Amino acid sequence: MADTANQGDLETVSSSLLTVINDLHTKYKSLQEGIVANYIPELAKVNPDLFSICIATVDGQVYEVGDIKQLFTIQSISKVFSYGLALEDHGRDYVLTRVGVEPTGDAFNAIILDERSKRPYNPMVNAGAIATTSLIKGSGATERLNRLLDMFHRYIGHDVFVDISVFTSERSTGHRNRAMAHLMLNFGMIDQNIEEALDLYFQQCAVMVNCRDLAIMAATLANGGINPITGEQAVEKTYIKDILSVMYTCGMYNFAGEWAYKVGIPAKSGVCGGIMAVVPNKMGIAVFSPPLDIRGNSVRGVKVCEELSQRLGLHLFDCSGCRE
Repeated sequence: MADTANQGDLETVSSSLLTVINDLHTKYKSLQEGIVANYIPELAKVNPDLFSICIATVDGQVYEVGDIKQLFTIQSISKVFSYGLALEDHGRDYVLTRVGVEPTGDAFNAIILDERSKRPYNPMVNAGAIATTSLIKGSGATERLNRLLDMFHRYIGHDVFVDISVFTSERSTGHRNRAMAHLMLNFGMIDQNIEEALDLYFQQCAVMVNCRDLAIMAATLANGGINPITGEQAVEKTYIKDILSVMYTCGMYNFAGEWAYKVGIPAKSGVCGGIMAVVPNKMGIAVFSPPLDIRGNSVRGVKVCEELSQRLGLHLFDCSGCRE
């Protein structure tokens, strides 16, 4: 009888999640606010009508709606995972000497460093991510890239590839990122091999994923670093708190405070139009919709996550279910 009851509970939860994400997809599909990122020429070609939502739970259930199979470049969401790899390669104490953990309140591509420490403020802004990526170990550019791709494989469960056209586009137009790299070189935050570090950064941003992939990656973080589909350890459990902490305080750029207030879960956005959110010990959430707001976050993605948090009671500080 207990097994039958549990199966019934699972079916009820599945039906509820499917209903919620289908409702939200229908509600926001016609929303026309925002514009597709155009400062990277290849991103400007993306269809603004693409829209998908996916939830992956820590027990391996996946619920999805919309353009789930549509591939897109991961962009800044990659910063979460390269940060985890740098932590594994060097440990948190050393990484903290190169990259801080403070939110900035500035745009993601601001050319600024902490005035006192000369470090980039956090690993979720471009300067911090370039410094983080420069820490990834390897005997040369090829080995570092292969280690990065192997890491993504562990999180997702299948091989990924770099979109060469987007990589080339970012590489040829990434002058602000070069300015950041030279500024950090001046203060000893990265080493002399600037172009190799920048190439790896541009390559990680150009890795191709779909909405389901992002949800599984988020669920892996929610599951203590273990991919809930494959059972493979993607990142050491000891660094999950580091990753989720900076996602929570810095992952949504200069919208991070309002996101923490309204949605209340760790998240990371990218100018591809993706948003990845983590509900620790429960699920990963992913939304893909290319039109962005003025801060560089997906318009539909923000609205979907705000409503998911409200409907499912996901806010980390929500005490509505607490005992009086």
